[in-house]
Amino acid sequence: MVPMSARRFLLPKLDRWFALRVTAVALTSYLVFGYVLIPLHIRGRSMEPTYHDNSFNFSWRQRYLLVKPKRFAVVTVRFSGTRVMLLKRIIAFAGETVEYRKGQLFINGRKVDEPYVKYQSNWNLEPRTVSPDHVYVIGDNRSGPMDRHQFGEVHVQRIAGGVLW
Repeated sequence: MVPMSARRFLLPKLDRWFALRVTAVALTSYLVFGYVLIPLHIRGRSMEPTYHDNSFNFSWRQRYLLVKPKRFAVVTVRFSGTRVMLLKRIIAFAGETVEYRKGQLFINGRKVDEPYVKYQSNWNLEPRTVSPDHVYVIGDNRSGPMDRHQFGEVHVQRIAGGVLW
């Protein structure tokens, strides 16, 4: 037989205020984790060493609602028509020219230092100008072949938010 104090702890008196508090917590959690902070399970090595495979973070959807993202900001990019989001770093904006020479980034002909890139490679990218309403994104792990070939220009509407930390 369960003692009376344990029963009171396990089965609290259901009154109006208790139900209101439970409803408020559930509704707040639904709104925060459904529309403001989206949980991210990071898969893959494209953002190493900044973010590692199988790590966890949040995408803050309203981060760029009123302000534009800055250069080198880590953003979540949404695949068109899906809920899949990837972490990428913005390196250039519309109208700017992006080029890689032997693994070194050049924006508008000027060499840019990238201290967050640890795994450098010697690949090249011909100069290309970023289209209007687009940004140029790429992962931090430049030795990974996926970032070189599958990313580049992304429409600004596909930026889902910024990374929380």
